[in-house]
Amino acid sequence: MSIKSTDNQYISHTYKRFDIAIVKGLGALCWDENGKEYIDMTSGIGVNAFGYSDPVWADAVCEQAHLLQHTSNLYYTAPCAELAEILCTRTGMSKVFFGNSGAEANECAVKIARKYAAEHKGEDYYNIITFNKSFHGRTLTTLAATGQDGFHHLFTPLTEGFLYADADDIEGFQKLIKENKVAGVLLETIQGEGGVNMMSGDFLKAVEKTCDDNDIIFMIDEVQTGNGRTGSLYSYQQFDLHPDVVTTAKGLAGGLPMGACLMNEKTAEVLSYGDHGSTFGGNPVCAAAAISVLSRMDDAFLSEVQKKGDYIREKLTAAGYAVSGMGLMVGITTAKPVGEVIAACIENGVLCLSAKDKLRLLPPLNTTWDQLEKAIDVIIGALNE
Repeated sequence: MSIKSTDNQYISHTYKRFDIAIVKGLGALCWDENGKEYIDMTSGIGVNAFGYSDPVWADAVCEQAHLLQHTSNLYYTAPCAELAEILCTRTGMSKVFFGNSGAEANECAVKIARKYAAEHKGEDYYNIITFNKSFHGRTLTTLAATGQDGFHHLFTPLTEGFLYADADDIEGFQKLIKENKVAGVLLETIQGEGGVNMMSGDFLKAVEKTCDDNDIIFMIDEVQTGNGRTGSLYSYQQFDLHPDVVTTAKGLAGGLPMGACLMNEKTAEVLSYGDHGSTFGGNPVCAAAAISVLSRMDDAFLSEVQKKGDYIREKLTAAGYAVSGMGLMVGITTAKPVGEVIAACIENGVLCLSAKDKLRLLPPLNTTWDQLEKAIDVIIGALNE
């Protein structure tokens, strides 16, 4: 049986796959089972920070796998401790909880906000405000946090206690706080799955101040925007925000499953022994992979990410298209159905994504300039067809 027929027979049909079976890759390039080459502008939906089979990353993974692949969180391990130190040092946060995914990181954040509020305000302060068009995960709790009704259909009742505000409507947001007992606020500075929608800097600062004034835990979901994607280690750093909790995953371990929930001084000691856990969280191999990724994201590298993002925006804007996002997280408003654009790109050797009705680009952060230029030319051609 072929890869596709075996997949269709034995794997749950929860994903509508493109008609491509990828068998190998290197950097931003990959090849299908027929040997066709593609420039990948998706990086596994923002996961492969350094593209496919990055040799530095692969060596770090292999070296750790030969030493220690898992111990459980009953013991100390060097990669876990080193990664936590890197994250805290580079963000100013105080503590980290490691899990396996963005959804798990967001679950941890919700628990922190609710426990803090219960201990400082009372157990009836449990509501979490998120935003319409947001996406925070697919567990029942993170589905409830997701401000899109389409994800809720057929899975109710979801976890209770979530309220939804509109981005850039500070009056509506503050009205929710006045009328409800709120434990925390969770937002994405750029709503990825919701359409690559950016929140304004003024609005984000107003949300932060409102949270500070009301002793509400301010949480930022950096699952897709984090780990260099927007041209800074985490996107909130470009808005001069100081969140109480930051969640991240995707590009953190460069292709291996790892999520992290970062806590500042205010929230660092909220969770105690037995309050939370994760069997595979902080896995030494995943942690070694993440160290390899983050250690190479210095100021020069992140500046290059910003320059590449600027290049994409300039080319597409000059071609007459509206563009959203930051760094190498790009949303493009298309004049025709986005599915047709993606199909034309695939035909011409470029892989792209969608986000609602927009074309979405999340290329590897180390995509070469030559690859980027070729891919954007194909994309503009597909948009204009």
